[in-house]
Amino acid sequence: MPRRQSPGLPSRQQILDFITQSPTPAGKREIAKAFGLSAQDKILLKALLKDMADEGLIDSAPGRAFHKMGGVPKVTVLRIVDVEGDQPVAVPEVWHSDAPPPKLRVVERGRRSALGPGDRILARTEEKGAGWIAHPMKKLARGEDLVLGVLHAEGDRLWLKPVDKREKRDWPVSDAGGAEPGDLVLAEKAGRPPRMTVKVSEKLGDPFAPRSFSLIAIHKHGIPNQFGEETIEEAERVAKLPLGEGREDLRAVPIVAIDPADARDHDDAVWAAPDDDPANVGGFKAIVAIADVSFYVRPGGRLDREARKRGNSVYFPDRVVPMLPETLSADMCSLKAGQDRAAMACHLTISKDGKLLSWRFTRALVRIAANIAYEDAQAAIDAASPPPASGRGPGGGDAEGADAHPQPLPRAGGEPFPRELTETALKPLWACWKALSRARDARNPLDLDLPERRVVLDEKGRILSVAARERLDAHRLIEDYMIAANVAAAKALEAKKAEVMYRDHEPPSREKLVALKDYLKTFGIEFALGQVVKPATFNQLLGRIPEDADHRPQIMEQVLRSQTQAYYAPRNAGHFGLALGSYAHFTSPIRRYADLLVHRSLVGAYGLDPDAKATRLAAEDAARMEQLGTAISQAERRAMEAERETIDRYVAAYLATHVGDVMETRITGVQSFGFFATVIGLGGDGLVPVSTLGAERFRYDEAAQALEGEETGDRYVPGQFIQLRLVEANPISGSLRFELPEGVNHLPVRRGGKDRKVMGRRGRPSNIRHQGRRR
Repeated sequence: MPRRQSPGLPSRQQILDFITQSPTPAGKREIAKAFGLSAQDKILLKALLKDMADEGLIDSAPGRAFHKMGGVPKVTVLRIVDVEGDQPVAVPEVWHSDAPPPKLRVVERGRRSALGPGDRILARTEEKGAGWIAHPMKKLARGEDLVLGVLHAEGDRLWLKPVDKREKRDWPVSDAGGAEPGDLVLAEKAGRPPRMTVKVSEKLGDPFAPRSFSLIAIHKHGIPNQFGEETIEEAERVAKLPLGEGREDLRAVPIVAIDPADARDHDDAVWAAPDDDPANVGGFKAIVAIADVSFYVRPGGRLDREARKRGNSVYFPDRVVPMLPETLSADMCSLKAGQDRAAMACHLTISKDGKLLSWRFTRALVRIAANIAYEDAQAAIDAASPPPASGRGPGGGDAEGADAHPQPLPRAGGEPFPRELTETALKPLWACWKALSRARDARNPLDLDLPERRVVLDEKGRILSVAARERLDAHRLIEDYMIAANVAAAKALEAKKAEVMYRDHEPPSREKLVALKDYLKTFGIEFALGQVVKPATFNQLLGRIPEDADHRPQIMEQVLRSQTQAYYAPRNAGHFGLALGSYAHFTSPIRRYADLLVHRSLVGAYGLDPDAKATRLAAEDAARMEQLGTAISQAERRAMEAERETIDRYVAAYLATHVGDVMETRITGVQSFGFFATVIGLGGDGLVPVSTLGAERFRYDEAAQALEGEETGDRYVPGQFIQLRLVEANPISGSLRFELPEGVNHLPVRRGGKDRKVMGRRGRPSNIRHQGRRR
């Protein structure tokens, strides 16, 4: 008998929705029962819940129900919201749960009533009985208490309805500041309970406009998005610093920066050439030049404190929230063509097999030969080096045999691309990359083909399209050069026994591997637990699954779920996914604080002038690398969640113009009240309520997690494909709702590229073709 396909797991969002909406406490048992999970899937659920806890989506105490980030960190920032008698009452300043934030009684020592509403404190917290108490450690600068919401009128009075569903009340508006009903606004809380109101501080306009989507995420996750005047002044002052004496002069080297076409900050550039050393026949010399951010952002300054607080830049489709002010990030620390810039240069010697033979780091002076879009670089190489008859290798073919009569090549920006730059810069880069790619193939790192969604906007911020991001050889080339430089940085610091902020990615736990084994068994796929698990293990597993198999995306997603989450730490745990023993982030100090720490450590370890003493890693930072690693890892997770939510809002906004259309979807989860489906190629997650399936009664098969029609036997099972009509798309929440299309067959449609005749709900034949997603 054929093995029954596993019904699969609910998505993270479905679990969060169930936990929030459940009238009773929701533990693992309740979640498993609600989603009708089998014994094997219950094991898988345990691993998924652990992942969600690690990612900060849910929290729980032993023996208690799960809740969305309901725990309070032992040390955290609190905001005083009230004073009961003589005792201040506080709530966490950042709260990621839909449940109301807990109120903490603040215990002040030696004085009373020193704190009032609006004050902010760093406090040590503890749970006592049914409540929480906080012990102040430090009073912080008072911050604005802002609410993001939409104005609406009731009678002759204006009210503010928060867009964050955690806020359960509407706020009376004491000053609209010129805003009108329907406007999205930022408002500041005023007054004291119970007579608190809000005053509009900024009118943001249409809540459904694209710019609002990222703003909602910024506010929800507490992402700092404005620089203080003193920080901006410091940035403007240090931007005028002379580049310093003693830098290695690399201005004559044709180093190029290859970035997205719309990039504003260019923090890396590359160069390569054949090595003329007879000891390295067939090998290469390469330079990875990185903006020398540590020269400008010095330990202890306002810029440094602000960058540390942010942890990283956050990238939304309509804006970037930079880690550093634009005076630096988009100007003096951006490697712009034709302009002298300070850089940290990583010199690499690479064998013909792509192995790193040696490396050295210098502070350098560079003048970038060109800023090139990925698409332009790829087009130039493809035109200059046609693929050989045997097939296309890295970069579209050999670097030999260029056109003897150079002609300008078209560029994405409309300007001609000089062929001489192809000869002097791009072709040597591609030739060296062939060697690096051979080393990568030998390592066999984890290779998961999970497409990234890309939102394309016009000049007014309106959505043009949402599609999978194209991945070119040019992207892979830059990625491999950056990996090589990152490895060199880690090993260079290890050689000096200096502090390293490693980028750690640990192997999957046995618990996750057991869960993966049980999951794969439902598809008839064996997975041995006794073997030494390497990235190649998963690559070989996926290689056994046909490209057009219905269950391939599900298994690929489950392999990804089985992996641990990468993090920053001063202890080396290796990078499992990249199959590397030592790895640190060095190549993006404009947008990642971890890279800035690595730069400072290199400056101190190797005495890299100018100003090595003033720009090296501070002793106090070296002593608290563990805490710094934890903080920037949390900031990274915050940014990833905000970016993902914003993409979901853009997808909903894009689909809002297609309400009523029938589209191809894949069922992602089934419950007794309906099933969830995602749009192929776009993402998003929408519900089809069982009440919309027609007059026929549907039985919920809890064991199989399937809905089955008692009259026709129609079944809806996770992982199957189906045509659905979109009936609602909410850009503010990012939610979707579907229903069965009228007169169109609704049964799950398989991939395969050929027309298949299937039966409709009333037995009518219908020819439906589903085009598989390109990989």
